[in-house]
Parts: sequence; structure tokens; C-alpha cells
Amino acid sequence: MKFLDEAKIYIASGGGGNGCVAFRREKFIEFGGPNGGDGGQGGDVWAEGVDGLNTLVDYRFRQHFKAERGQHGMGQNRAGHNGEDAILRLPAGTEILDEDGETLIAEILEVGQRVRLLKGGNGGFGNAHFKSSTNQAPRRANPGQDAQERWIRLRLKLIADAGLVGLPNAGKSTFLATVTSAKPKIADYPFTTLHPGLGVVRSDAREFVLADIPGLIEGAHEGAGLGDRFLGHVERCRVLLHLVDGTSEDPGEAYRVVRGELEAYGHELAAKSEIVALSKVDALDPELRVERLARLAEACGSEPLALSSASGEGVADALRRLWDMIAATREASRTEQVRAAEPTWHP
Repeated sequence: MKFLDEAKIYIASGGGGNGCVAFRREKFIEFGGPNGGDGGQGGDVWAEGVDGLNTLVDYRFRQHFKAERGQHGMGQNRAGHNGEDAILRLPAGTEILDEDGETLIAEILEVGQRVRLLKGGNGGFGNAHFKSSTNQAPRRANPGQDAQERWIRLRLKLIADAGLVGLPNAGKSTFLATVTSAKPKIADYPFTTLHPGLGVVRSDAREFVLADIPGLIEGAHEGAGLGDRFLGHVERCRVLLHLVDGTSEDPGEAYRVVRGELEAYGHELAAKSEIVALSKVDALDPELRVERLARLAEACGSEPLALSSASGEGVADALRRLWDMIAATREASRTEQVRAAEPTWHP
């Protein structure tokens, strides 16, 4: 399945059905009276989070979604049926934006969540609705309300507990393949990863979701390389695992380049909890390993992990630290939700 994380689509609700002007005309019934029915309600446009989707590829070849119009009213007090709703089935983590791509309309964060984007038009009243003691033969009916329409943008931001960041060829995909059942493309050239990937880490009866994004290079926020728009997929991560290639000449500079891109991207990404690890240490001799770790520690201000996905060195320690940070942030967010739900005391 092709990965697609942005789409622009046109949506329209259904217009309401028109009311009917009709009179009861039967033999031997002299004063039949009005019996025009009301028009049906137009269909709404809904966005719904569904399971089993992790891309917006369904909106690549179809961009127009319209709800059904309500049926017109008919004689003999028959009301028109309501129009069918149009439902946009979206993966969890999808933002729904206005046409400008900036104004947030709604956000689908979990499976089963439903948001109404456009309301269908109300059906018009038939002439039976207007009969009264002083107007026993009304000859008027209301038209149905017009439909609503607009262009919107869909933007998918994957929901993961932890995210992998780093320069190209830092070992992110290899780490993902080592600790999960995901099968990302792995090769010895830059930008092997062209699309974000997800994997579920299961270790010590615990599990969390890990996201891998394409590598960043200096100037990514200005469009260099693959750009930095893929960083949107780690915006919702609770913690970042920053991998620095141990075979690079200056690990400290490599770390500073990625940190600069995170700060340039914004959205509080640079403020997230971070674990720094020197990857591919199995390719270094002991003296070079110590030197590279020291350079990286000086740049990041903390002691980095020594990690090798090929030999398994440091992998268990990295997963343990990731889980500890994820558990801590989950507990903190749970506490905030409980506090927000508590009623405030007023004298």
C-alpha cells in the first residue's frame, strides 16, 4: 500500500427536500383539505476514525464526497425520506484542516471517534403544515435548505509512543527491524527510508509503538533532502530516541544538526524527552568508541548510550529507558486528566 499522509478533498452535505403543495381530492369528500408532506432532511458529512488504516491513500484517486439530498415531500401527507450521510473513514491521528492548511477544524485521535463536518439542509414544510382555522387551504410550501460545501485538507500524523530521529543512515530502520516485526527497507545508502514506518515493541510483557521517519539533513526545514514535513509524525510521540552514527567523523556535529532541525520545525518538538544513543558501535575499536562517545556526550550534555542493532549491544537498555519515560509521561497525562475532570469548588 502506498503511504500518503496529505490529501485535499471536496465535501458537500445534502440539501433538504422541498415541501409539497397538494390537496385531498376524493369522490364524496367535499372538503378534503391540504395534505402536502414535508421534505426530507439532507445527509450530513461525518469523519470517523476506523481501525486497520495507517494511510490516506483512499483519498488519492477520489476527491469529491457528497451526501444525498433529502427527498421532496409528496401528497397524501407523505414526507420525503432523509438523505444518506457521507462518511469519511480516516486513520487515527488525522487532522482535518480548512482549505488554507492552517485552520484546524477537527482531529481524529482514536478509533470510533466521529465528528460532523457539515450539516445537511432541513427539509421544507409542505402545505399541510400551514393549515389553520383561518387558512384552511394554504397554497404555499417551503423549499428545502441549501447544502453546505467546502474544500478541506487531511493531514495524517501517526500516533506512536516513541519516535526515531537522526541523520540518514544513522541506523534507525535497522533498530526498528531489530526490536519490532516491521520490515523496513535497509541499505547502505542515504535516504533508504522514504516514508514513515510503525512497529510495535513487545518486551518484558510490555508494549509500545515505535515510529521511524526519513533522515534529516542540515537545511531540511528549508526543503533540503526530503524536507522536514515527516517530523509531523513524531509530534505526538512521548519520547524521542536520537540515533547518531558512530562511524561518522564528528558525532557531536551530527547531533547538533538534527537538534537544529527539530528547533527550526517548532511545535514543541525540541522540548520532548530525548534519549541519545551512538549507533553502530560494533564497527568501532575500543579507543575510537571512547572518543566518539566523549564527543557526543559533550554535544548533548548527558551520557549517551552505546548501541548496536547488529550485535544487540545496548538494545535492551534502550528499550528499558524508552519504556520508563513513556510510562512516566502516561502517568503524568493521566493525572492531569483526573485533575481536569474534578469539579472546582465555589463558595
